[in-house]
Order: sequence, then C-alpha cells, then structure tokens
Amino acid sequence: MANTFVMAGVMGWPVAHSRSPVIHNHWIRQYGLQGAYGLFPVQPERIEDAIRGLRALGLAGCNVTIPHKVNALKLMDVVDPLALRMGAINTIVVTPEGALLGYNNDGFGYIQSLRDAKPDWQAAAGPITVLGAGGAARAVVLSLLDEGAKEIRLINRTRAKAQALADEFGAAIQVVDWSERSEALSDIALLVNTTDQGMHGQPELDIQLDRLPQSALVSDAIYIPLETPLLRAARLRGNETVNGLGMLLNQARPAFKAWFGVMPEITPALRQAIMATF
Repeated sequence: MANTFVMAGVMGWPVAHSRSPVIHNHWIRQYGLQGAYGLFPVQPERIEDAIRGLRALGLAGCNVTIPHKVNALKLMDVVDPLALRMGAINTIVVTPEGALLGYNNDGFGYIQSLRDAKPDWQAAAGPITVLGAGGAARAVVLSLLDEGAKEIRLINRTRAKAQALADEFGAAIQVVDWSERSEALSDIALLVNTTDQGMHGQPELDIQLDRLPQSALVSDAIYIPLETPLLRAARLRGNETVNGLGMLLNQARPAFKAWFGVMPEITPALRQAIMATF
C-alpha cells in the first residue's frame, strides 16, 4: 500500500463548496501517504457513467453527496446493511477485484459529533425533535434509534414524507405537523435540524425557541455557515450547540481508513485548516 498512489474524491452536483478535499488531503500529508482526493462535479443523469468509471480510472473509491446518495446505492455490487436501512450511501469502496461496496457513515459521523461536544450524551435522555425528512434525516433518525432513543418527534413541511419515515422506522417516531414545530420543543433533550433552512443562500429556519428547555442540546447538520441562525439563537439563550462540521469530519474517518489504510485523527490543525476556508 505504501508505494501505491491512491486516488479518491467526492461526487456531487454542485460540489465546489465541499470541504472533503481539505480534510482528506490534510490527512494524506499528515500520515505521509502517496495519494490525492479530488472534486468530481457529476450531473444527476451522468451518475451511472461516473460510478462505473471508478474501476477503470483505478480509484480506491469516493464519497457521494447531494443529490446522488440514493441513486448511487442502486449501482453497488454490495451494500452494507446499515446503508441499506438508511436507503442511501455516502461512501463507495472499490475492492482490488473491482467490486463496488456502498456504505453510509453519516449516522456514525452525526452521533460522534454529539459525543465530541458532550461526552456524556445519551440518546435515551429525553424526547428528541428532528426537523426534516430527507436523506440526512434518515441517517440521523436511524442512528438515534440504534443508540436507544425512546421518542423522536419528526417534523417536516410535507407531512406525508415524515409519515413514510415513521411507518418504516417504527413506533418510537411521532409525526408532528409543521405548524406545531415550536410547541414540539417543550420537554426535549435534543433538537436536530436536517433541513437546508439556515444554510448559506437559504432562508433561515422559522422556529420559536421559547419552549425549548435550556438543558437541551441543539444541533444542525449544516456547516456553511458554521453557526446557523438557529444555533446562534440557541446559544444566546444558553443552550449548548453542535454544528454540522463534526458530522462531516467524523464521517470522513472510516472512509479514509477504507481507502488509505489508516484511521485518521481529528486534530486542532485539521479544524484550523477547515476554518481557513470559510
């Protein structure tokens, strides 16, 4: 492995904003490896060509991000059981024989980001409110359930989409109307935003935090900006907050290990390198 030049990257559309190359190329330098990690802007209709091309190009694998996570899963030779339950992949590993293996490290990354911020965090500490019902919500909800969450209030602008998730993942999930979102915060231990509201260039999330207990942890899957309007409002009223950067950093670790053979560490130098890109 040491003498081989290993290539990987991230496919998305758009993908120019991704901080994944900063993370992986930092680790490649840190561990003295021969390799590179690049950006692959792939239009949705070209995703099959792009994934089939991984083998021919000799890539060790790649990350897949929005909007390819669901469609990429269908093109794998083998899909990890957890990724299958999530219905999406974010990591592809090409075996030496050329088989395509699909994984989803988003949930692992999310849970670890909470633990990094609050080492004693427990999923069963109290009710959890999750906003959104897309791919990120699937990964987050499933991981919270696997960690022992007893009650998850799922709130999405389109109720039917939230209901479909609840039907699939079981009785611990209660669907709450979007109009009741501020009321659904009254006794929770964790609030999670998985929508794009508050992301750079998007309108901010419209929610009132008056009923949110001060002991609740507030987390946002968004990392551009690092502090969304939701996190800022929560911080100013005394809540502990976690942004999406920890999720991004932690989901990258098992992927890097699969491609480059080293389980990398998240160091202050890496965080600094990412901060410099904002």
